[in-house]
Amino acid sequence: MNSINQADVWQTIRKDAEREVNARPAMHGYYERRVLSHDTLGQALAVLFADELSGMDKTLPDFSVEFETTIREQSVAESAAADIHKIASANPACPNALSAFLSFRGIQAIQLHRIAHAYWVAGEKTFAVLLQNWCAKQFNVDIHPAARIGKGLFVDHAMGIVIGETAVLEDEVSIWHGVTLGSTFSESGDRHPKVRRGATLAAHATILGNIEIGENAVIAAGSVVRHSIPANMVAAGVPAKVIKSVASSYAAITAPANN
Repeated sequence: MNSINQADVWQTIRKDAEREVNARPAMHGYYERRVLSHDTLGQALAVLFADELSGMDKTLPDFSVEFETTIREQSVAESAAADIHKIASANPACPNALSAFLSFRGIQAIQLHRIAHAYWVAGEKTFAVLLQNWCAKQFNVDIHPAARIGKGLFVDHAMGIVIGETAVLEDEVSIWHGVTLGSTFSESGDRHPKVRRGATLAAHATILGNIEIGENAVIAAGSVVRHSIPANMVAAGVPAKVIKSVASSYAAITAPANN
C-alpha cells in the first residue's frame, strides 16, 4: 500500500468543506465546528467523537482533549487518513474526502474502535468496552476493543458488522454490511478469524473460528465460512467452499487506489 500523507488528506477535506460553505452558506457553522476550525485530522476526529458521545448522554464529560492526545500518541489519524483516501478514491458512491470523513459510518466506527483499542491496550478495559458500546449504539457496528485492525480499509455501509475479540483484519481489507467475524462453541482463547491483506468480505458473510482468510481472497455474500480459505480464491455457499480464483475485475475495490 502506498503511504498516504495525513496532512494532504486533511487539506483535501478542508478544501471540500470550503467549497461546500461557498455553495451553501447556511452550513457554515456546521463545517466550521467539524472541519474548518481544526488544524489537523486528529483534532477534528477528537471533536467529532466527543460531540457524538455528549449527544448520546449529557452526563458525559467533554472527551475532546483526551481523545486528541490518544489519537496523536497512537497514530490514529494516520490510519484514518488511509481509510478516508481509500473510500474517497475507490468508492463511486462517495463524492469526496469530506463525505468520507463526515458521512460514512464505516470510517467513523473504525476510528472510534482505534481509540477504544488504545485504551484496551493501556489497561483501561472498562472504558474501552464503554466506547465499544457507544460505538455500537451510534453506528450499529460492534467491534471488540481488543480486535486488531489495519489501515486502508474499505468499509462500505458498515451497518450490522460484528468483530470479535481475537479477530485480526490486515491492511486494505474490504468489508460490507452485516459481516460477522465470530467464534464457535468449540474454541476458547484465540477463537476469531484472521483476515489477511486485501481480502474482501461481502455482505452478510459469516466467518467463524480461528481460521484464516488468505490475502486477496473473496468471501461471497451470505456465505458461512468455518474453514480457512486460501489466498486469491473465491469462496461461496453454506457452508462455504472454494469455487474459483479471484477475477481481476475485483481490483476496482480490493486494489489500492493510486489517485
